[in-house]
Amino acid sequence: MPEAHAKPCPICGKPEAERFRPFCSPRCKDVDLNRWFKGTYAIPATESADDSEELERGLAKDGG
Repeated sequence: MPEAHAKPCPICGKPEAERFRPFCSPRCKDVDLNRWFKGTYAIPATESADDSEELERGLAKDGG
């Protein structure tokens, strides 16, 4: 059942299609996937002090 107020496709702005949510078409879905593969989208991460210590121990253990 289509929603009365479908959200816009994040790629082109057309109304989303239930089959391809949140996109409107397979093309927009593939455009988004390609952006993830190319690194256009990224999830920011910060390294904590604990992460640094674990990395150093792992390198020392491996002889690196």
